[in-house]
Order: sequence, then C-alpha cells, then structure tokens
Amino acid sequence: MKHLKFPVSTPDQSRIAGLGPILLLCDHASNFIPKEFGSLGLTQDSLNSHFAWDPGAAGVTRRISELLDCPAILASASRLLVDCNRDPGDWDSIVEIGESTPIPGNVGLSQVERAARAEAFHTPFHDCIEAARVAGGARFKAMVSIHSFTPEYHGRQRPWHIGLVHSADHRLSQNLALQLRADDDLTIGDNQPYGPGDGVYYTLTRHAEARGLASLMIEIRNDLIATEAGQSAWAQRLAPMLLDAVTGLDAKRAA
Repeated sequence: MKHLKFPVSTPDQSRIAGLGPILLLCDHASNFIPKEFGSLGLTQDSLNSHFAWDPGAAGVTRRISELLDCPAILASASRLLVDCNRDPGDWDSIVEIGESTPIPGNVGLSQVERAARAEAFHTPFHDCIEAARVAGGARFKAMVSIHSFTPEYHGRQRPWHIGLVHSADHRLSQNLALQLRADDDLTIGDNQPYGPGDGVYYTLTRHAEARGLASLMIEIRNDLIATEAGQSAWAQRLAPMLLDAVTGLDAKRAA
C-alpha cells in the first residue's frame, strides 16, 4: 500500500541529558512498520530478518549509553520504509528487494511517495541528531553509530566478529582496533563487511565529518548479540574502549 501522508515517526532517545563525550546513533534500531503500510506485504519472519533492521544493535546502543552516560538517538521504524543511513534521494534509500526477498510495498513508488516517506521517517531522525549535537556542543568529542550484520550474505560467509567502518578520520578505528586485537579470538574487519564506498557512512558524514567530529561506525555480527546477555557483554566490552579512544581527542578532523 502506498501513502502520501502519515504521522511523523519520533526517534527513540536514551539518556538524552547524559553528560558523556560521545553521541551514539543507531540508524537501523527498529523493524517497526506502521499498520497503514500493511507490513509492506512481508511475513513476520521477513520483518525479523536483517534486511528490515539491525537485530541486536539497539540493545547494544542503549547499554553503552547507560554505561557511559552518553545520549543516544535510535531510529524508531524499519529501514524498509526509508533507510535513515542513506541519502533519501538515492535509489537504495527505499529498496524493492531485501537481499533476495521481494518487498511488494516498495515497488513502483513515485517520487512524491518517496519524498513523503522521507519526510515522515528520515527527516525526524536527522533533525533529532542535529538537535542533540547542538545541545551537547563542545562536550561531544565523537559520534559513533552501532550496527549489526548477518553472518552470511548472498551465500557467502563473513568471518568477522566485529567490523570498524571509518572514512577520512581513522583515529577512533585505529585506537579501537588496537584494543580489540588484544583478544586473539576476535576477527576484526577494517572497513568490512562494509566501507564508506558502499554508501553506509551517510549519517556520520552528514553530522560528524561535516562538523569536524571524530566518527566511527561499529558493525557487530548479529548472532553474537541475538540475546540480551550478548548485547550486554558486547556493550561492556566496547564502552571502556570507546571512552579510551575519545580521551584526548580535540574533536577536529584529522589531517
């Protein structure tokens, strides 16, 4: 079902008054689809799949937010309506196929319909990020987004436990990689399984890089954070590492 007008989706916020030095983001926190869209013609199993959201990422984000007293902004609707981590003008901001699953409710949308979705779901998320960034001012040293990835994609196994995705500024990724490599059992991806060239750095480019803030996108394999225990364990692992990584940062873009 296609819609031209629907209620604005208010992003979820965690510890918005927190005093920590990092603004946390979760672009793909939810698989919620308003009833007006009729689940986009998908089954519940499909809506639970990785292409509808990033399973486990919201739990990790909220837990790190609590541990570090850092504000977090989380998208409150499925990426299938419009991907908050893509330019809304790009073709892949609203996909017609999720990996190999057709998405009937996304087929043949007009530019007007695409724009209406962006207004309801994409714009509020980014407005909320900007408002939080402005409110935090110089206190924020970095912006970090939390994602998850599926262990297998298009039939190919992904060996990494965690991926560190970064663009021109490598400070956070290098620091975190050094800390993570202390655990010999971890396989760490450097701009894997995705990199900025795949279009996944939109949110951080827009809100962090453009403002001179250090930035990092963290991808955790979703089978490792499928439970609350797994989410808590990874949050407890990453929180002190992130705090160490931002210590001493001057919040200026690295040369």
